[in-house]
Amino acid sequence: MVFFGLDISSAAMWSALGSIMLANIVLSGDNAVVIAMAARSLKPEHQNKAIFWGSAAAIVMRIILTVVAVQLLALPYLKIIGAVLLVYIGVDLLSGGGDDDSHGKEINGLGAAIRTILIADLVMSLDNVLAVAAAAKGSTALLVLGLLVSIPLIIFGSTLLMKIMERFPIIITLGAALLGFLAGEMLLTDPAFVGWFGKMGEQTILFAGVVGAAIVVSLGLWMQKRSQAAA
Repeated sequence: MVFFGLDISSAAMWSALGSIMLANIVLSGDNAVVIAMAARSLKPEHQNKAIFWGSAAAIVMRIILTVVAVQLLALPYLKIIGAVLLVYIGVDLLSGGGDDDSHGKEINGLGAAIRTILIADLVMSLDNVLAVAAAAKGSTALLVLGLLVSIPLIIFGSTLLMKIMERFPIIITLGAALLGFLAGEMLLTDPAFVGWFGKMGEQTILFAGVVGAAIVVSLGLWMQKRSQAAA
């Protein structure tokens, strides 16, 4: 039986669909951290909306990104710009996480939280979409279906993570460190950077990630303490 160009009676189709979902869920762990961090500062009635619309919009954007992923990854300076954005997002999310006024600090609102989710997902998905595209085996319909089916699972993971963050604030710091780590790795793998200094070894890239994590956490905590002192 063929439905929207997909043979739903084919075991190969279901196998490919499962591969897309699994790849997307596994590779979306860092994205779920950002979604939870961005939504936690909102008022309770806005948190679920931010998670749902942020996740849904990010999936749609990822579908578009996957189609042109190979061409995008070959562009110089793209990852460098992405690394700078990740550092900014990590510092911003961490510096806003220290207020005791837990739900009174919704400064920029729902739209800003969704925008943060989209930007971070766009940057962090540059490498991830290649694995999803490979699992789709050239089928756009299968790719779209697999990513759409993944939405509820990503939403559930983000919601659960947000609740855990409320009980264990240290996870917020770890999430910011993750963004800094990804930024450091991304910087050293940009085609322009490789052209300037040559291809870096795995240990060097790992070290750059550690340095990036340290920078984001240090800046974020410093700005957090400064804002608390000013208040």
